[in-house]
Amino acid sequence: MTEHVKVVIIGSGPAGLTAAIYAARADFSPVVLEGEPSSTSDQPGGQLMLTTEIENFPGFVDGILGPELMGNFRSQAERFGARMHGAKASRVDLSGGRAAIWASDATSDEPTYTADAVIVATGARSLMLGLDNELRLVGHGVSTCATCDGFFFRGHRIAVVGGGDSALEEALFLTKFAESVTIIHRRDALRASKIMQDRAFANPKISFLWNRQVTALHEEGGSLAGVTVQDPAGGAEERHDFTGLFVAIGHAPNTDVFKGQLEMDDLGYLATQPGSTATSVRGVFAAGDVQDHIYRQAITAAGSGCQAALDVEHYLAGQEA
Repeated sequence: MTEHVKVVIIGSGPAGLTAAIYAARADFSPVVLEGEPSSTSDQPGGQLMLTTEIENFPGFVDGILGPELMGNFRSQAERFGARMHGAKASRVDLSGGRAAIWASDATSDEPTYTADAVIVATGARSLMLGLDNELRLVGHGVSTCATCDGFFFRGHRIAVVGGGDSALEEALFLTKFAESVTIIHRRDALRASKIMQDRAFANPKISFLWNRQVTALHEEGGSLAGVTVQDPAGGAEERHDFTGLFVAIGHAPNTDVFKGQLEMDDLGYLATQPGSTATSVRGVFAAGDVQDHIYRQAITAAGSGCQAALDVEHYLAGQEA
């Protein structure tokens, strides 16, 4: 049976749960579709569930573990009356003036929820290499965020996989901490902008492995101990004893379920109106990495979750006036 609620929040990372805290305190009793257990970054709690120590989230002098931080977000939202539903939004219909959301079973005739307002906070996922033990080593030598984890690799020999601006930004940032940074790129030329290339080539800590792709990760004691690389065209394999590997081959927003219903940019991120979290559909708002491919930080996601909840409050007040 379909349940009607005032607010449904899709996603439970920093943006979704911050929106839940604010929406619950506004007495909207929001339902949070948390997602389902997954080995990628779209599981309940978002990408921080794959992160170990977080030292740059304000308020935690000694840092905090990613899962612990997200547990605190969740408990705080529940304290004010947010309801958690451990399911993904498998289908939505945003065309009828009242949003309809199917949780998990997209084939059902009736939606699980209808809502006066929806906040989309489904985040984005890092593109990974697809190696067997890669996800197990995330937080144990493998990372997708230099800003988040670079500090922990002080004095390490680090590799960065990728050839675009993001990869070079990660590499340049990591030179603050690492003994050396090696960029592994599957081609013989970078895709990054010239200014970023000039900075990387001029940095004495940065070197390059051209025409190489990572084919295996080696671990000792549960942490990364080295990688094997090979020319994509074939040839002998080489082992390098890197103890840090940053994968910077791009991100993809979790927006598949909204295709054809919400406007997106060329990269698939949800488009929002300037100075607002409102999307192209009235009553639907977007927060966090699903609409931000620039900053992608927990604190910026949380901030936009707050904005989305306030925008919802103003929207619903206007509907009732």
